[in-house]
Amino acid sequence: MSPERIIVPLDVASEAEAIALLETLPEVTFWKVGLELFVNSGSGILKILKNQQKRIFLDLKFHDIPNTMAGACRAVGRYGVDLLTIHATAGKDAIAAAHQAVQAGATSAGVTPPKVLAITLLTSISARQLAFELKIPLELPEYALQMALLAQAAGVDGAVCSPQEVAQLRQICGDDFLLVCPGVRPLWAEGGDQKRSLTPAQALKAGADYLVIGRPITAAEDPKSAWARICDELAAS
Repeated sequence: MSPERIIVPLDVASEAEAIALLETLPEVTFWKVGLELFVNSGSGILKILKNQQKRIFLDLKFHDIPNTMAGACRAVGRYGVDLLTIHATAGKDAIAAAHQAVQAGATSAGVTPPKVLAITLLTSISARQLAFELKIPLELPEYALQMALLAQAAGVDGAVCSPQEVAQLRQICGDDFLLVCPGVRPLWAEGGDQKRSLTPAQALKAGADYLVIGRPITAAEDPKSAWARICDELAAS
């Protein structure tokens, strides 16, 4: 398996911390920028990553009315990032508006548009929480599938799902639908707040295109060794 299929989150609070992590792990080619870093540092971190020829997963999880989603996604389209997340629960109209706006923004800037991914259900949410807190009557795998199918019908490029749902989504949504899996944990790493996890090898075998692996690498005592260990395990699987 190519290490390029592993996305490492820059889940830090400042641009300086992000730069330090980039320097610690120069081998990583695909980085995720989430809400905390983006709110703290703005789009400057994206320029830094692009200057280093890194690929960028901009994980902002937009969720709003269609007009607002479109405005935000049009702006993101100009950044030249590779992946962008929105919430499927925003509804079909908002999903379609977001996808169309990303294309328009990228065209206006002369860059390749990002692939738009719909969040099916956050990997921190358990089946019990889905039923008792969110009052969703569907079983969790069925709910994740319905959100992915909604997103696919609205025209986006793929979905973000837990590794435990990826096999079903791959089978039903087809090979051209991009599937990105957070909540991936090696056996030797702590689970953290992920409720629906698999190992990297299991997630790839189930049909994931990309794996988001954060704290097992970035919070390790030696991040470089943790990265190498994960790459070696995948190469041997």
